[in-house]
Amino acid sequence: MSQFESIDPTRLRWFAEVAEQLSFTRAARALGIARQRLSATVIELEAELGEKLFVPGAESTRLTGTGEQLLAAAREILAGPAEPEPAAAEAAAGLRVGFVPGVTVSKWERIWRERFPGTPLETVPLAAADQRAALAEGRVDMCFVRLPIDRDGLGVIPLYRELPVVVVPKDHEISLFDEVDASELAGERLQDASDLDQAAVVLEMVAAGVGPAVVPHSIARLHARRDLVYRTVTGHPDTEIALAWPTASAGELEEEFIGVVRGRTARSTRSPSGTRGEGARDKDSRARAAAAKPAHGKAGQTKTGRAKNTAARAGNRSGGAVRRRKR
Repeated sequence: MSQFESIDPTRLRWFAEVAEQLSFTRAARALGIARQRLSATVIELEAELGEKLFVPGAESTRLTGTGEQLLAAAREILAGPAEPEPAAAEAAAGLRVGFVPGVTVSKWERIWRERFPGTPLETVPLAAADQRAALAEGRVDMCFVRLPIDRDGLGVIPLYRELPVVVVPKDHEISLFDEVDASELAGERLQDASDLDQAAVVLEMVAAGVGPAVVPHSIARLHARRDLVYRTVTGHPDTEIALAWPTASAGELEEEFIGVVRGRTARSTRSPSGTRGEGARDKDSRARAAAAKPAHGKAGQTKTGRAKNTAARAGNRSGGAVRRRKR
């Protein structure tokens, strides 16, 4: 078991869920994460161990011999000792930060570990539907949430807004444009994408030709597929990402993490978040939102666009509506 003890507990838990369920789809749903992310984690784990954990090409998900050994070891490791050892008790004094689908936390993880190398930071993937409960039940100390959220008893710092995009099959006429207005989607059979935890299922329906879906940009990127494309939608409400934490249990570590997220340097003077004026908070929020808002310079998402898209607009758009291409 010693060869497996150095594996990160989160990755070990994710592998064990797949091994128990013998299904990546069911395991991803149970863990509240994207199937693509779960598959990538297992692939990384296999590369790290130099061994396959699941039988390649099998019709159904099956463990290899190494996979069975790792599952047995994972059960023992994750069960943990009845009485935590001093090192484990010390690790428990770290900070647990949750994040919902679409949020990338690697930048803040890196800064935290550079600035506080002796204080553990555990990032916990959560389903969007679970963000409020995870904070209320103490499963995480802080959480990157998608607004709106019930703010009762919470400190909340808005961070940035996400542009909405429409996801369509790559041969759909919308793919010819750099962006579309929400009014131009009136004739489309839009899929209900309000439950972002089911985005992978919704995009399967889009790929099957059932109809387009409008989702936040990061969700489209998270579930990117070769048979789908996404284009920015104007005139449609955007979404907002924020950092939230229970004010009653906030302490020094939470304040330090707020500083990291707000971009304070290690030498800057900190002010307890609870004593700052609302004007200062609003100013910080606006500045952060402006800095983090997705740029319009990415391919396929600019108003000026490429020459072929300009020609496509001239030939296919009239009176603000999307015309069908002639076959």
